[in-house]
Amino acid sequence: MKAPADLVSLSEFFGRYATALTSGDVAAIANCYALPGMVVSDSYSFTFASPAAVALSFLGAAPSYDERQIVAAHAQLLDVQTLSSALSLVSVEWEYLDSRGNAVPGESYSYLLRLGADGPRITTVIATR
Repeated sequence: MKAPADLVSLSEFFGRYATALTSGDVAAIANCYALPGMVVSDSYSFTFASPAAVALSFLGAAPSYDERQIVAAHAQLLDVQTLSSALSLVSVEWEYLDSRGNAVPGESYSYLLRLGADGPRITTVIATR
């Protein structure tokens, strides 16, 4: 990846993240995060400092995907701001598909990503809707 805002690499990264989320692969989800990491929304914030803590936080979210029968997710990159040589802020609207092939209303987040030797990693997730 030549720059943090390389759209092809970012799309590939979010594709791997989407697959991990919809398959419940918490180890792969944890591998998408730089540590320590943080999640921020209007009503709560939490941090995690280990892959196990990332995995635990997503185990709690898995029932939501199951209830809505989400089997696929696609990250639509709305905006990419290069903040430094290693940091980018990426606005994403998630598009979901259920087990019957129907679109499911998605969610929007901004992700602060840090580019490392092994590619981008999420440092902060901000719920935006």
